[in-house]
Amino acid sequence: MPAATASAAAAPDIPLANVKAHLTQFQSIANANGGNRAHGRPGYLASANYVRGLLDAAGFTTTLQSFTYNGATGYNVIADWPGGDPNDVLMVGAHLDSVSAGPGINDNGSGSAAILETALEVARQDLNPTKHLRFAWWGAEELGLRGSQYYVNNLPAAERARIKGYLNFDMVGSPNAGYFVYDGDNSDGTGSGPGPAGSAQLERTLQDYFTSIGVPTRGTDFDGRSDYGPFISVGIPAGGTFTGAEGIKSSAQASLWGGTAGVAFDRCYHRSCDTTANINDTALDRNADAIAYAVWTIATATPPTVVWQDTFETATGWTANPNGTDTATLGQWERGDPEATTSSGAKQLGTTVSGTNDLVSGRLAGTSAGAYDIDGGVTSIQSPPVALPSGGTLKLGFSWYLAHGSNASSADFLRVKVVGSTTTQVFQQLGAATDRDGAWSSAEVDVSSFAGQSVRILVEAADASGASLVEAGVDDVKITRQ
Repeated sequence: MPAATASAAAAPDIPLANVKAHLTQFQSIANANGGNRAHGRPGYLASANYVRGLLDAAGFTTTLQSFTYNGATGYNVIADWPGGDPNDVLMVGAHLDSVSAGPGINDNGSGSAAILETALEVARQDLNPTKHLRFAWWGAEELGLRGSQYYVNNLPAAERARIKGYLNFDMVGSPNAGYFVYDGDNSDGTGSGPGPAGSAQLERTLQDYFTSIGVPTRGTDFDGRSDYGPFISVGIPAGGTFTGAEGIKSSAQASLWGGTAGVAFDRCYHRSCDTTANINDTALDRNADAIAYAVWTIATATPPTVVWQDTFETATGWTANPNGTDTATLGQWERGDPEATTSSGAKQLGTTVSGTNDLVSGRLAGTSAGAYDIDGGVTSIQSPPVALPSGGTLKLGFSWYLAHGSNASSADFLRVKVVGSTTTQVFQQLGAATDRDGAWSSAEVDVSSFAGQSVRILVEAADASGASLVEAGVDDVKITRQ
């Protein structure tokens, strides 16, 4: 899933007034139906019919997918835009239901209205994306992601495989707003770990938009609270934005974004006061434009050309200790089927990103977590030569993890270098005196300065701070030209 590229079409400005007009309609629907738009209530079906009617008129192919939960019928609205590669689907989703206590205008009329207006702008511009675009409005999210889970569970495996990315927008107009982007690459190093491979690129695309308008963002964890959950559980990359719920804005966050410290991002979260008065227009406007930027950037980008890749399922000529300078006495890099180890959590991962094999620091588990971890210093492994073309933007991407116990330090590391006419370190993750469990993350770096050269990829890892527990893995190395 590419991040922003020069070949992508320019994104439109989504009119705030249009988005707010949809919120007014959702409010009117709630007012006419007992004050809410909850699962199984008439206000929800009226909301779904409102969304579907606009999409049908705009030229989308829509489906009202029904499901049953708690004895009531729920509905997902699925809308496909004609064209694009059917084997390369970008989905954009938001939950449409409210809680029973109120109309749910920020939660989640805001996300529903923002993606609806983005979809209508796709139609107005008669967009011809390279990817196939699919929008979704989920039912019964407030009862445990029921609608999105039903959708994912009932997709045939082949259809799941065609979805290359899912963008989720849940609460994008909180009155005391923060600007959060789902932490696809786990750069925060907290919580549930990274999203599936490709999530980092989705995160970067959204970050690029906010950077372009001078708004700083912070990561938010894939904690399972919204409709990305069923997608990442089956390996589909995900991303999205969030402006905060019942959490309290800190003084640092108020300094960063404005608003009021010591007050919830949304004081009306799940309450009857979540009305059209409960919206921060600036946050809603910025997030709607961020959604359009992501859709246009990702869906219209020319797919990158794969120059070279290695999934490590077969031996392709990687050389351990290529310079004869390694000092590690155990846990040397090797290609193989890794065995899992645990010590206060996962340390060596027994699962790979794809297939059976990866590059791993001592693939065996042994009798204890420290039996085959890196010991004694540095271990390195180097790829066969890779001929890079001249011209274009060249990106090196790979999946990685560095795991260690609390006895590690910043002297321990995982590094990736490109060796050509010069040697350049392009990636580094340092250890620390904290416990860090193994979790696959993804990285992508620009290696265009090596265009036209024959290069090798050098991977190094080290336990250089005494007898600390250090494990590392690398998988799915790829160089693309964009």
